[in-house]
Amino acid sequence: MIEDFLKYQAKTTPYPLGLEIERALGSYIYDTQGKSYLDFVAGVSALPLGHSHPKVVRALQDQIEKYMHVMVYGEFAQAPAVALCKRLVHLLPNEHEVVYLTNSGTEAIEGALKLAKRATQRTGLIAAHNSYHGSTHGALSLLGFEQQKKAYRPLLPGVKFLKFNEKRDLDQIDASTAGVLLETIQGGAGFILPKDDYLKAIKKRCEAVGALLLLDEIQPGFGRTGKMFGFENFGIAPDIVVMGKALGGGLPIGAFSASRALMEKLEDQPKLGHITTFGGNPVVATAALTTIDEIINENLIGQIPEKEKIFRKNLQHPKIKQIRGKGLMLAPLFENPEIPNFLVHRCMEKGLLLFWLLWEKNAIRISPPLNISKEEIELGCGIIRECLNEI
Repeated sequence: MIEDFLKYQAKTTPYPLGLEIERALGSYIYDTQGKSYLDFVAGVSALPLGHSHPKVVRALQDQIEKYMHVMVYGEFAQAPAVALCKRLVHLLPNEHEVVYLTNSGTEAIEGALKLAKRATQRTGLIAAHNSYHGSTHGALSLLGFEQQKKAYRPLLPGVKFLKFNEKRDLDQIDASTAGVLLETIQGGAGFILPKDDYLKAIKKRCEAVGALLLLDEIQPGFGRTGKMFGFENFGIAPDIVVMGKALGGGLPIGAFSASRALMEKLEDQPKLGHITTFGGNPVVATAALTTIDEIINENLIGQIPEKEKIFRKNLQHPKIKQIRGKGLMLAPLFENPEIPNFLVHRCMEKGLLLFWLLWEKNAIRISPPLNISKEEIELGCGIIRECLNEI
């Protein structure tokens, strides 16, 4: 299979990890040779319940027997999508009355950017250095790492960048700004938290000049930080929330939410302001709704602070300089990129899956399923320590 994978499937790097996957269950992935791997990556934060959760699987089977795709988004009332939007509205801040379902996080970013420009009748957009919001052209335009996008220029005009956590840059937000798009917690940059009421200052500045604040919750959303949404840790409510990854429980989904008055701007002048064929797909919406229910019913969010403590306690090692992040969104930092490169490959040999971060090359990603057990955390951290001791 690996030969056909490399021959027929387009790659994202010259050197993929190349595991040949047979099945996955709970916190473990199994290769075609029967070897198990404890998963500390969770599909890059996309699997809050781990792999093949039985309640999600049963719900999907039931929905598939009823109907799958029947019509493009927005025309027919389909119970799973309606229920999902209603559930999300009840979880979001009061101002958020409507949800638009998409196929992916990056499509949700595109829709949110269009909404900000349409609602404000402005064209200026602002993002942060070292940000990541997806790979489509609009999202790429607001990606804050020039080396990643210079080969694809020209991109959207009128985009400016500020330094995350630097309040002196707030004067870039002015009367020409349609929206400011930020990750609540910067992912690719190394799980950087906002500090000193930075997000509150951004929100206040946006309100002062009539710009909209868009927060990218694609990674921190749905419990990973110990709150349903990451921004709840910082005492603010954005104008537009962008969601993805964990929402689908393993199936592809995205969403963005806003007030009814804002979202209605996509309905007319022009009509079909944002359209999508498979957004709100009933099978995917079923997975999302079941995933949210399980996160809430099993109180997984309430367990996150204790699990973070277990990780931090068991990742004490001289070669770990610090551990960035919050909840189960953690990034141990090392003195050079060779250590993360060694760890990813050596830990995989020992049956533990880790992964890199996009821009911070001196760190590794730890983003396991939210329902990972204490014993699994301790086991995986022990493998990391063992591998560090080999250096």
